[in-house]
Amino acid sequence: MTTPTIGDPMPDITLETPDGGTIRPSDLAGKPAVIWFYPKDNTPGCTTEAKDFSALADAFARAGVALLGVSKDSPQKHRNFIEKQGLTVPLATDPAEGGLSDALGIWTEKKLYGKTFLGMVRTTYLLDADGRIARVWPKVKVKGHAEEVLEAAKAL
Repeated sequence: MTTPTIGDPMPDITLETPDGGTIRPSDLAGKPAVIWFYPKDNTPGCTTEAKDFSALADAFARAGVALLGVSKDSPQKHRNFIEKQGLTVPLATDPAEGGLSDALGIWTEKKLYGKTFLGMVRTTYLLDADGRIARVWPKVKVKGHAEEVLEAAKAL
């Protein structure tokens, strides 16, 4: 299977929401959307990123852009993360096997302190109103990222 790139439709894999519901990328169609993938709830970089997107959530909404943060953390962990950090952006849980991050090739082998493990590569996707990938930010550096994504979304 080839990894989707610019111009390809976002794979339409069902994700679980913290309230027990589900969401698919196709549910966001009809307007541009930002789906950002992050490694783990309540870790420093992921918390900063989620808070930055939350701080700009109204600006994204005014620009007509949907937001969705995705990790493989459980819906319960997402509920705790949202509550603890005061997040205002929707989060979703990627399935452990065969998830959206797998289809995108961003759930991959990582190394830290000499250990090898599977993990999420922090990556952001900007989708056009038809659900096609308009831009990708691979291996995201968090500082200033949400602002950069907002500007790109406004220009879409």
